[in-house]
Amino acid sequence: MNTDFIKGVVVPMITPIDADEKIDEVNFRKQIDYLIEGGMHGILLFGSNGEFYQIEEDEMERGLKIAMDQAAGRLPVYFGIGAINTKKCVRLAKMAVANGAAAVSILQPMFIHPNETELYQHFRTIAEAIPDTPVLIYNNPGRTGYGLTAALITRLAHEVENIVGLKDTSGDMTLTEECVRLNRDVNFKVFGGKDTLLYCSLCVGGVGGVCTAGNFMPELIGAVYEKFVAGDPAGSLEAQFKLNPVRLSMDKATFPVAAKDMAILRGLDAGVPYLPTLPTPAPVLENIRKCMHEADLI
Repeated sequence: MNTDFIKGVVVPMITPIDADEKIDEVNFRKQIDYLIEGGMHGILLFGSNGEFYQIEEDEMERGLKIAMDQAAGRLPVYFGIGAINTKKCVRLAKMAVANGAAAVSILQPMFIHPNETELYQHFRTIAEAIPDTPVLIYNNPGRTGYGLTAALITRLAHEVENIVGLKDTSGDMTLTEECVRLNRDVNFKVFGGKDTLLYCSLCVGGVGGVCTAGNFMPELIGAVYEKFVAGDPAGSLEAQFKLNPVRLSMDKATFPVAAKDMAILRGLDAGVPYLPTLPTPAPVLENIRKCMHEADLI
């Protein structure tokens, strides 16, 4: 199974929508072109910043078909799965593969808190339903209320052939590093999931990051990666330091609204968030604008 493409900055793409909360095809396509022209290395549809929890299955399929058509092989398209129910996850995974997704990313089930036996079976069942497609585990304890352990990830990496990587959004660099260390023998690909820790993730052997910042500052998040792999760690760190204040300014906004607001500030028509979330209030948005201006983004 070829996993060479699993690297770089993969963007959990925002989902532009119209007044009826349907995918706005025109601006969805424009966003894809913006990411490609910005030098990004992959697109993740329907991740956390893609508001997957708001979108029905048929609309996800429509979005994936649009993305595959617009990307046209210029970069890999990953498909995010965040459903709680295992059978629904299997159904989504098969749909993604049928429509050409290069890889699938699976978030641990939210709301419930499965034990490690249940989690192992959940991930294994989904992966084995699409045996010829690379699968990434997505660890996001901040949104699900619990984290995945290095032991569980290592067991999955060694026992399920097509579980080939991890997006770690824990912010725990020891965990990220351990997932790299324990799985080097199976060429396991570890992505950092925190934009502010991309440089750190690369330093401990990560292959890149799944980075929200690509939606509105691809040139800056891209520089962190490109300079690092080109043998310029000092330049990479400087790009990281320039990026961090902008990324941290998002934290005062309701998740994940700020990503769309910041894309709009860069001249993109990202639309509004799904209800009940609303566009960012003026005082918070003004601070975001200030940080983006100081980083020479606007």
